[in-house]
Amino acid sequence: MTAAWLWIPITVGAALAQTMRNAAQRRLVSELGTLGATLVRFLYGLPFALLWLALASAATQATPPAMTAGFVGWVVLGAVSQVVATAFLLRAMAERSFALGVAYSKTEVLLVAVFGLVFLGDVPTPTTALAVLLGTLGVLLLSPADPKRPLRAMVVGWSTRPALFGLASGAAFALAAVAFRGATLQLAASPLLAAATTLVLSLALQTAMLGGYLLARHAAVVRAVLTLWRPSLFAGFMGAAASAGWFTAFALESAAHVRTLGLIELVFSVAVSRRLFRERFSRLESIGMTVLVAGLVLVTLQR
Repeated sequence: MTAAWLWIPITVGAALAQTMRNAAQRRLVSELGTLGATLVRFLYGLPFALLWLALASAATQATPPAMTAGFVGWVVLGAVSQVVATAFLLRAMAERSFALGVAYSKTEVLLVAVFGLVFLGDVPTPTTALAVLLGTLGVLLLSPADPKRPLRAMVVGWSTRPALFGLASGAAFALAAVAFRGATLQLAASPLLAAATTLVLSLALQTAMLGGYLLARHAAVVRAVLTLWRPSLFAGFMGAAASAGWFTAFALESAAHVRTLGLIELVFSVAVSRRLFRERFSRLESIGMTVLVAGLVLVTLQR
């Protein structure tokens, strides 16, 4: 396979790693709680991120770039947003199902377009507007619907707890993506090295923030996280591998292509949801996921 096509297996691998990380975290929620399972992603992912930074430095034959005040500011915003997004994602998955929780979080792509209009004044094209409508409809269909009265369920579905948790997760993930993109642009380094540097600092900040909070308020949760190091290490590795894969793919190919192919994560999530968690979906929920994917594809192709 030529270098021009290398981004394809890397993107698929990143999506698969992210699915496995989400599955590992969800299984830890029952023992560690939402915040404990969230800490696992950052604490146990940091060593692997440091290893990736060392490999990126060796590959580019350059030292990590100096950190500017602007860079640190963007990373802090992204780090906080990602902590919040991960916690909301785990709550959404706990409220409904694994695959539908992931599907809710994919509204991130749609919300990026909305944020662009609100904060940057970017007027959406007709295709983008259609994508937003399809995404909204998909989320409503994915909400806890009454099979006997689906239209009524669609009208009230947006206010249900799973939908709100999922939408909050997508919004926070969208903000984190914008912030981390801004951070990498602040560094005078290759995209690969800038991405690795951003990831290391963000994980260090997230570990310190969430770990410090839990130590002060819920020390028993931190002890449990350290005790359950075997499954936690797997979740941390998968989280770091997913992030490394996404950033590497972005360095090789346009974000539009990578984000579109990355929607294969929904397929992986359905497989995990059915095989691992023994979850089943109604026909209405399946239609909702299909409509949501259609909206996601449209909006990513517009980028």
